[in-house]
Amino acid sequence: MTFVVTDNCIRCKYTDCVEVCPVDCFYEGPNFLVIHPDECIDCALCEPECPANAIFSEDEVPSGQEAFIELNAELAEEWPNITEMHDKLPDAEKWDGVEGKLQYLEK
Repeated sequence: MTFVVTDNCIRCKYTDCVEVCPVDCFYEGPNFLVIHPDECIDCALCEPECPANAIFSEDEVPSGQEAFIELNAELAEEWPNITEMHDKLPDAEKWDGVEGKLQYLEK
């Protein structure tokens, strides 16, 4: 089992989750974070740290967001690893809670 970053992270990219990950399984794109499914140890430490409530256990991904399971796996192979917290995106508060943000994902 793994944890998955979903839609609400897009254009927010809070990195609070990165700080608590004991295995450094987060990867960073221009406006989104992903979790590498083969590196995640299912410890659940990241989920409550996400201010945008965008991280879910693979078996609890919200209905309609199942594509993020494969998207996390795909992009974790392409993007650089992130191990330290840094500032959220400038418009994070504006985008937090906006639905249907997949169209804004920058790869």
